[in-house]
Amino acid sequence: MEALEVVVAHHERATVRVGEVFLKVDTDQVRTDVEVAAMAAAPIPTPEILWREPPVLALAALAGRALGRLGEPSTASAAAWSAAGATVRMLHDAPLPPWPGRRLDELTSELDGECEWLVTKGVLPADLVVRNRRIAESALRPWTPVFIHGDLQIAHVFVDGDEVTGVIDWSEAARGDAVYDLATLTLGHEEHLGDVIAGYGTDVDLEVIRAWWSLRSLLGVRWLVEHGFDPNSPGCEVDVLKSQAMRDRRGSQRRPA
Repeated sequence: MEALEVVVAHHERATVRVGEVFLKVDTDQVRTDVEVAAMAAAPIPTPEILWREPPVLALAALAGRALGRLGEPSTASAAAWSAAGATVRMLHDAPLPPWPGRRLDELTSELDGECEWLVTKGVLPADLVVRNRRIAESALRPWTPVFIHGDLQIAHVFVDGDEVTGVIDWSEAARGDAVYDLATLTLGHEEHLGDVIAGYGTDVDLEVIRAWWSLRSLLGVRWLVEHGFDPNSPGCEVDVLKSQAMRDRRGSQRRPA
């Protein structure tokens, strides 16, 4: 038997690599149902499903390597980032999945609750939370739903050279805001935003991209803490929030009174 590599593990999910096979174990099989259905419907490369025996889903490894990791510089080329943008556009142009996504009112309520928790528990300074909550407001607007991946962080996009070989982890796929996927992909990697948008091939509101950076980071801190991850790691969610607040502060200083 080949050596086991634990890719990720917490009390809800675990992924283990055995050679060229990934074994995903999820306590919630509805998430796995969504993942399987989304991969079948997505018009872009996804891992091959080898077998499913609940609670385990076996997937074949993709060629290449992840586009990058949050908190680390990406060594992928500008062309690879553009190819990722083009791949996202193909997904967004596909027919909508039959299941819904999060409603705007649900998202707004969740954001308010997380912001209150971050401040009352003293996890983040109140000013940092307030500024980012204000920035996030631009994302809280009606959108035309598209087929989104829902968790399109750069570690979930695999490339070989300048080509995308596949996208993994589809359990959050749903109908949603196209800009959310683009923001998630570029979270913490603003230097590649232009490459992604060039590959995506249409105008994107940068203010809404930045709003989603704040919103996703605010929503993610508690989950990361409770699942054993550190949102304070260099380049990760808390650093994103600080960068957003600094940009907002500079903008406020430039605006006339």
